[in-house]
Amino acid sequence: MTRLHSAAELEQLRASILAARDPARPSIAVCAGAACHGLDSQRVAQAFQAEVARSGEGAGVEVRVTGCHGYCEKGPNVVVGPQEICYFEVTPADVPEIVDSARTGKVVDHLVYRHPVTGEKAVHMKEVPFYKHQTRLLIGDNTRIDPMRIADYIAVGGYAALAKALFRMKPEQIVDEVKKANLRGRGGGGFPAGQKWETARNAPGDERYVIVNGHEGEPGAFMDRALFTGNPHKVLEGLIIGAVAIGSHKGFIYTRHDSPQLIRHIGQALAQAQAYGLLGADILGSGFDFNVELHFDVGIFVSGESSALMRSIEGMPPEPRPKYIRTSVAGIWDRPSNLNNVETWANVPQIIEKGADWYASIGTEGSKGTKLVSLSGNVVDSGVVEVPMGTPLRTIVHDIGGGVAGGKQAKAVHFGGPMGGSIPASLIDAPLDFDALAKLGAPIGAGGLLVMDEDTDMVEVARYFLDWLTQESCGKCVPCREGLWQTMKVLENIGKGRGRSGDIARLEDLNDVTGAACLCALGKTAADPLKSMLRYFRDEYEAQIARGEGNSNAAMGSAVK
Repeated sequence: MTRLHSAAELEQLRASILAARDPARPSIAVCAGAACHGLDSQRVAQAFQAEVARSGEGAGVEVRVTGCHGYCEKGPNVVVGPQEICYFEVTPADVPEIVDSARTGKVVDHLVYRHPVTGEKAVHMKEVPFYKHQTRLLIGDNTRIDPMRIADYIAVGGYAALAKALFRMKPEQIVDEVKKANLRGRGGGGFPAGQKWETARNAPGDERYVIVNGHEGEPGAFMDRALFTGNPHKVLEGLIIGAVAIGSHKGFIYTRHDSPQLIRHIGQALAQAQAYGLLGADILGSGFDFNVELHFDVGIFVSGESSALMRSIEGMPPEPRPKYIRTSVAGIWDRPSNLNNVETWANVPQIIEKGADWYASIGTEGSKGTKLVSLSGNVVDSGVVEVPMGTPLRTIVHDIGGGVAGGKQAKAVHFGGPMGGSIPASLIDAPLDFDALAKLGAPIGAGGLLVMDEDTDMVEVARYFLDWLTQESCGKCVPCREGLWQTMKVLENIGKGRGRSGDIARLEDLNDVTGAACLCALGKTAADPLKSMLRYFRDEYEAQIARGEGNSNAAMGSAVK
């Protein structure tokens, strides 16, 4: 492993890697993403490696264990290159046939996609309904990359954007390019990333930090893990470019302690980048120094909140603090600290490499680029979806997701996890757009999209989210600690047939108090799902309350008799 001392040496290395590879050589990419891993894809990968080894040099087939391919519903997934033939629900018993077909160019017919209604086959990735409606700019390389090998990332153009940022751009130009691209944060708020970078860059102080928020703790969100586990160098490259722009020489990656595969891939990426001279002292001979520390959460959701996360990095309990001064100005150890999530950082290399104008040509006027979406719930095909901003939700749910499972009707879609919102199926043609969905009461958040069918009890959905948030609250502030618990009690009574007249007014009062008085976003937005449900599904709440009052009156009458 040779340390690189210049951008020219990086390009020479890239050329040598590509020259040593035959693009026509058959390859087998085995998905080891979380869903496929849970379906024992490790045994499938081991079977492929053993079969190719048994076949000897003449097999001529490369086996790659990769990150998430996206189509979680049909795992374990295998993609055979260079034709990108997709096989689904692969078992170790299928391996010899697939290896033989990879060598001969034949297709294993019984493992390809078949439409559940028409029976129509789709052999290649671009033909599979789940994939063909997507624009996979961020996650598309996952099938081409072994995340434990930096050479695979360099082969697809990795670190070219960093070289451009170091040698062909000034830090101010990098910030301006990100601002011009109108990259908005993908972690929940949709705040303009370039504006945040500029604040951190211009804040007083000699030392400043950049941070990857890889916590992703809310239920129904798994797109960041799919991206970070499958292509850690893309995120790392974005972080280093951000450090150059902001003037930071120290970065942090904050992620979950309970994801061993993710931790292993990040650790390997950091070590390899350091060895190649892409991280550490004098990166690529530019004179720019930058180091990264890996930190882990303590197992609670609120530790992903920006100020709580920074306290955790400081070695303190991960409790939110009042943001009288933004963390971009006074964050970790009261120094300027720029925090973006995994997906936001991953967008940076393509903006620098292809330009802000290219990036801004994708999406809507106020929401640019593509967005990763975790699609789950009562949907035929769940998984990680990447589509341009502005894509109608109908396309995501029906064209990509295959519609509602079991032939049922859609009742609602819910965006943003426990702090998001639900909208009725009648609004499913709404665009995937930060501002449009926020106006409807279903902010995109990090990107978890939950599909709910006609049998869904909207009172129970609200109760579930409140129960989860009540358990995850740090308890530091009274409005959150007590307000969420009281809200949940009212919802539990309604759901158990003990609703009373005035319960909706009580819920709305509690929503107002927690929204105004809680310290951090967990408490302030905890009522958002309930607000959206009272906006669109109030009649369902009123009906359950009426039943509760009827039960109470009947019980009282029986007692009198």
